[in-house]
Amino acid sequence: MLGRLGFPELVIIVFIIIMIFGANRLPEIGRGIGKGIRNFKDASREGAKRDE
Repeated sequence: MLGRLGFPELVIIVFIIIMIFGANRLPEIGRGIGKGIRNFKDASREGAKRDE
C-alpha cells in the first residue's frame, strides 16, 4: 500500500508542514514530539518492570 519514502517525498512533506504551521512554530512542534516520544518510552519501561 505505502512504499518507502525517499528524499523528494520527505522534502514535499516538510514543505507542506511549513506551509501549514509556519517556520516559527516548527521548533515548538519538534520539542512536543520529542517529549511525547520520551514519555512513551518511559511508560513502556515502567510497564516492562511491573511485568517482571
